[in-house]
Amino acid sequence: MSTAVPKVFISYSHDDQAHKKWVLELAQRLRNAGVDATLDQFRLSLGDDLGSFMEKSVAESDRIIMICTDAYVAKANDGLGGVGYEKMIITAEYMNQIDTKKVIPLIRQNGTHNVPIFLKSRLHINFSREDEFELQFDNLLREIHEAPLFKEPPVGNNPFESVTEKPVESVTDKKTELVKNLIESYNEGNVFYTFNDLHHKLACSKIFAEVYINDLRKDGFIKDETSYTPYGGGVFGFALTDKAKLYAIQQGWVTE
Repeated sequence: MSTAVPKVFISYSHDDQAHKKWVLELAQRLRNAGVDATLDQFRLSLGDDLGSFMEKSVAESDRIIMICTDAYVAKANDGLGGVGYEKMIITAEYMNQIDTKKVIPLIRQNGTHNVPIFLKSRLHINFSREDEFELQFDNLLREIHEAPLFKEPPVGNNPFESVTEKPVESVTDKKTELVKNLIESYNEGNVFYTFNDLHHKLACSKIFAEVYINDLRKDGFIKDETSYTPYGGGVFGFALTDKAKLYAIQQGWVTE
């Protein structure tokens, strides 16, 4: 994870007041979460040079968020207005680098996933559904801060190689394994888990189980839950969150 404050420029079209408000609130959320988000609504006043602002913002930013609406895509493709000018600057300076990740296309259309033509091959993030905003904001924030939720595990041992030639290594991503296991268990009707249940599923020491479980709580994938008995007593445990369920759908762990 990078320790420097990432600089992000937000490119969007002024479709209507509701859209401008949504973009403003997104920028405010990003700034509150440690991102130096640049937005015309923050920086420009009457009489300022719009072209100079765009050129400087694009050049100085680590990432560029392109908020794609139907109007934005049309203006970018046709080279119209400020959107068209920003697109020209970006394509001239950065799109000749085939491996660049500088631009993040953000989908805001409802029902379509159109992006400017020069971004067709780039992966995008989908903010078209308001009920998934928190999940997608977390994904966006992790991408900007270079802090993936699940890190790629190292390559394990060759199963055909003698253990005397190479010692066995623990390579399982325990957090991923636990979330996937809980999703499977949830689909079977189990909605409440005690610490011992999770410890058993993790198959590791108690100390490491506490660390993994606490990480998943902080990441918003499990939450504290109390199950009450018919006699009035309560058992402390955990339950899956909606964020975990949406993540499982995104990962393809569950189907309709």
